[in-house]
Amino acid sequence: MTAVIAHRGASADAPENTVEAFELARRQGADAVELDVRTSEDGILVVHHDPVLADGRIIAATPARAMAGAAVRLEEALEACGDMWVNIEIKSDPNEIGFDPRDPAARALASLLARRADPPIRWIVSSFRRPTLDVFRALAPRVPTAWLCVSPPPGALEGLVLDGHRGVHPYVDCVSPGLVERCHDLGLVCNTWTCDDPERIAELVRWGIDGVCTNRPALARQVVGASPGITRVTASGT
Repeated sequence: MTAVIAHRGASADAPENTVEAFELARRQGADAVELDVRTSEDGILVVHHDPVLADGRIIAATPARAMAGAAVRLEEALEACGDMWVNIEIKSDPNEIGFDPRDPAARALASLLARRADPPIRWIVSSFRRPTLDVFRALAPRVPTAWLCVSPPPGALEGLVLDGHRGVHPYVDCVSPGLVERCHDLGLVCNTWTCDDPERIAELVRWGIDGVCTNRPALARQVVGASPGITRVTASGT
């Protein structure tokens, strides 16, 4: 069954990457939440998509205590997700302000998840930057990892398998039946981002996509429930 993954929470109906959005996603029937993590100046993981806050402060140069009300801490966000599984995207873009090639967010996340009692399959950790993903996997090999991309180039899927990653997250416009089939033949989970079009969601379900990241989980839940699809493992890789 295709999983409904709430993109930054129920972000069409609540402020994105907030406790309100995560709690609303669960009430709207989402199976999972996708959220973004960065590290503060003092190494605390906070949930925020952009490298700067709304007031222009750089997250990597701001202590976590000074971000109260502007960015929720990851641990608080995970509690708000309740029994949903969580796709944690590590933001690590060399072209963004505050980028650190030492991958402090990957290291902090591995440490945080190791301290929790949740089973590793409650998480899937993703990133656009492969070196970041590799750093995390080396530190937390039991936690499923997936590479975020627009469209995987030739040989990329095989490389993910060789490096021990569990999935790939391509952009929705680049997903085809052949890509989904290829992923599954290799044992990779295929979750796509980001789709709010009910007709496209229904098509993806028919193709056997493992998960659809959406800003409108209530709508996606209705479509997935009404669309015949291919029964597969859950999008978290279990």
